[in-house]
Amino acid sequence: MKNKFLKIFFFLVLCATGIVAQNQPKLLPAEQEIPLKYGADRLGKRQDAAMQKFRDNRLGAFIHWGLYAIPGGEWNGKIYSGAAEWLKAWAKVPADEWLKLMEQWNPTKFNAKAWAKMAKKMGVKYVKITTKHHEGFCLWPSKYSQYTVAQTPYKKDILGELVKAYNDEGIDVHFYFSVMDWSNPDYRYDIKSEEDSVAFSRFLTFTDNQLKELAMRYPTVKDFWFDGTWDASIKKNGWWTAHVERMLKEMLPGVAINSRLRADDYGKRHFDSNGHLMGDYESGYERRLPDPVKDLKVTRWDWEACMTVPENQWGYHKDWSISYVKTPLEVLERIVHAVSMGGNMVVNFGPQADGDFRSEEKELAEAIGGWMKKYGESIYGCDYSGLPKQDWGYYTRKGDDIYMIVFNVPYSGKLAVRTPKGVQPLKATMLDGGKELKVVETTNNEYNVSLPSQKPGEPFVIKLKVTEKTGDGNKYRDALT
Repeated sequence: MKNKFLKIFFFLVLCATGIVAQNQPKLLPAEQEIPLKYGADRLGKRQDAAMQKFRDNRLGAFIHWGLYAIPGGEWNGKIYSGAAEWLKAWAKVPADEWLKLMEQWNPTKFNAKAWAKMAKKMGVKYVKITTKHHEGFCLWPSKYSQYTVAQTPYKKDILGELVKAYNDEGIDVHFYFSVMDWSNPDYRYDIKSEEDSVAFSRFLTFTDNQLKELAMRYPTVKDFWFDGTWDASIKKNGWWTAHVERMLKEMLPGVAINSRLRADDYGKRHFDSNGHLMGDYESGYERRLPDPVKDLKVTRWDWEACMTVPENQWGYHKDWSISYVKTPLEVLERIVHAVSMGGNMVVNFGPQADGDFRSEEKELAEAIGGWMKKYGESIYGCDYSGLPKQDWGYYTRKGDDIYMIVFNVPYSGKLAVRTPKGVQPLKATMLDGGKELKVVETTNNEYNVSLPSQKPGEPFVIKLKVTEKTGDGNKYRDALT
């Protein structure tokens, strides 16, 4: 018993001194777990209908739109290569000067219905909208801030227009919300004095009020995606992050909350000090993806990745030539990569100041939508297959159907398939057109699927029907869990 308490004591010391790794920790044996007031609320995936729909949707879009779209990465004649929505920080613009951009906010080409139709055509099932980014400008007429659309020449409730338009198209709406707020004088990056503590307490009340306002004004929202929660001030107030999650879930039953909001008793984020996921899904995969071979642990929980089309531009930047811009094919592969590992993917768009999208974004949406129209069956409602990754592409699964999504056609014209012991492919067909393909067993639990002589000029999908060999029980099912 004495040794057990010593282990707990040293673990607490490590947490307090920041020595414990900040990335996903290994789960501790149950007997070694430390008591936490503000750690994970639940072990394992949520299984309610709302979360299942979140999971089944798989493909979403991100909208980063705020005052930063007006300068578009340029300030006083200088182009900044960093993320456009951070321009205020890059150019060291005082808050009062930055917020004067509100006088220019009049997006004459904004059409919420056109945005929703573009998303529908792309095949996205949900859209995350930046209600308020770090700059503090609100896309809704918040009564708790003077920095809102209501105080601009446009005046109208942009967020309200978007919620209705997307919902009318059958698209779920998620809210991005930055806790960090550069416009609020009570915000603190750290708490170092009594004065800081008092000011930050006022700030937390202000933030509570804005979140309650959003929940009450737009009750169809399905998710809150929090950002700007990495500062020491937030990590020292883990109680507040737990409170916010509970508050929103009480107001909006079924709503999802991302892991990025939370901090536990010792300032650990995303995963608590015992290694358990906080929130409903992991949201740490920003412009990156887990390794399809080495990081299969992510299949044990829900997770979502988000990506930009330029390398690091979320908000509108007038000059995309300063960084690499992904092709529609590269974007598509990242979508498939995420789903193959049981995750969601959100593709970002940064509308222009006038309310329109740049031509490259429209073309991307159309290209992705064209592919999803033919092959979306392999994405929506699909999950990790349990089969080992192959060089030709990725697997997804839905029930007993396995989808082979082919990006790299081998010179042999044959696709290698390895299955768990006791699992045998019965039939392989092209998803587009239904042409049946020859399946040959080459050795135990290894097969070749022969491709047609005329191959599609795009990534394509093969639907694989499998069965369990007699006497092997539920080994296939077990391999997928």
